[in-house]
This record gives sequence, structure tokens and C-alpha cells, in this order.
Amino acid sequence: MKIRKLGAIDIGSNAMRLLINYVYEEEGKAPIFNKASIVRMPIRLGQDVFTDGKISDVNIDRICDAMQSYALMMKVYGIESYKAYATSAMRESKNGKDVVKKILKKAGINIEIIDGKTEAELLFNSELGNFVKDDKTYLYVDVGGGSTELTLLKDNKISVSKSFEVGTVRLLEGKVNPDTFKIMQKWIKDNIGDTELELIGSGGNINHIYKYSGIKLGRPMGSFYVRKHYQILKSLDTDERMQRYNMKPDRADVVVYALEIYTNVLKWTGAKIIHVPKIGLSDGIIRSVYQDLEE
Repeated sequence: MKIRKLGAIDIGSNAMRLLINYVYEEEGKAPIFNKASIVRMPIRLGQDVFTDGKISDVNIDRICDAMQSYALMMKVYGIESYKAYATSAMRESKNGKDVVKKILKKAGINIEIIDGKTEAELLFNSELGNFVKDDKTYLYVDVGGGSTELTLLKDNKISVSKSFEVGTVRLLEGKVNPDTFKIMQKWIKDNIGDTELELIGSGGNINHIYKYSGIKLGRPMGSFYVRKHYQILKSLDTDERMQRYNMKPDRADVVVYALEIYTNVLKWTGAKIIHVPKIGLSDGIIRSVYQDLEE
């Protein structure tokens, strides 16, 4: 059996992650993907970008330090190949390209800034493609710190996808255009109408809610539970959320905004359940790295 060691770096608006994956290859069998390690750094680039339009000098130093640590970790693990992608905050930042150059110089990590469409394609490239059923229609909802990607899945394929500039950090900072939710609602009406569908949720916030829901792994959450939990968390302050639900500080102050987005989408689509397969952008990046190696 051959073991390949691959890496994926996801630089989001609320945090950044390094995922290290082992891939077990055996002749005549499908490859097996095994998550070896995931390291999350709570560097909130969106707080800079959505307020001042650029990444601060303090956070440039922090992200360079983080990338140097990621580079060392990949060296220790013996990573064969990796990809590093940055999303909403970096692509909107006035100095985003300069930061990418500085990281390459200091840490030797080459970062690509991607758009919302590429995000959606990478997410569907993950195990998600094996999760959806051909006879059902799904709306994949990926709530990030700076943006929300909505992807309609029909016949196990992407039918249509759209990125909206509404995310947890952007809402926290009060930097969301008041019309954005109306535009999102109209997009849902125009592209979905009365189609019966189920939601698939992605992102650290919905994963956390699912983890503490008590729902058996693999079973979906009901829309009633999501709405009820939104109201409960909304009634608590940040410290109370941290203590009662064991949340990290940078989760506790944004989780209600994530649930606000999910609650609205559930209402606008009429969906009764939401699946939470715990699949993220970094999983899709790993698949992309592996496909490139195979080609």
C-alpha cells in the first residue's frame, strides 16, 4: 500500500486552517482519505478588511508567522504536495496581493486568491459529491466570515451558484449592505421557486451547533431546532455562549450571525431539514491536490 501525504491551507475571513491528509492507495481499490491533523489559527482578516479596506501591519505579521509554522509542520509531516487558497477578505483587501508576495518571501508558501465560484466548485469536489442523492435537490449553504455561497445541486451536479457579500464577521462589523439579504432572497426565488429541497450546511459555526445538538451523527437537523437555537444564543452575551456551549471567543461573537443567515435561507426555501456533513473548503482543496497528482 502506498501512503501519500497532502496539505491544504484555507485562509478565510474569520480564521485560517491547515489540513494534513493521508491518502491510502492500494491497487484495484478506491483511495482512502484520512485526516491526520487540522490546525486552526484565529486570525480575523475580515475585521481589518471590512472596516479599513486592507489588512493591518499587525495581522500581516501574524499571518506570516502562521504560514511559517504551517510550512514547518508540512516539512515535519513530509508533505508531498499542497495548495493554499484565500477567500473573501484577502480578495477584497487593497493590499491582498502584496500580502501574498510577502508570505511567499517569508514562508515560501504560494497562496492563490480565489473567487466564490471556485470556492463552490472546490466544496463540491470534496466528499460532498458522494453525500448527495441523485433523486433529490439540495441547496448547499456555505457561511463564511466574509461571504455566503449558495449552490443549487440537482442530479448530483452544480446547477447554479452565487456568492453574496454577507458573512459572520461582516455582519459583526456592521459592514453588510442592507439590500444584500433582499438580493439573496430574490436569487432563491428566481432559481428555486417552489422546488422541494433540503439544505446542506457548511462552516465552523453550523458544525459547532450540530456537534452540541445531541443529534446522531449523519442525521439532519430540523429547521425548528435551528430557529430555536438561534433565539437561545441571541438571548445570551458572548461570555455566556463561551461558558454554556464551550465556544472559543472568535466563535461565540459570530455564531448568531451564522444562524441568522441559515434561518433566513431555511425560511425563504421552505426547507424542513439541514444536513451537516462537516465538509469544508480544505477537504475540497485536498481532493484537488490529489487529482493534480494523479493527472
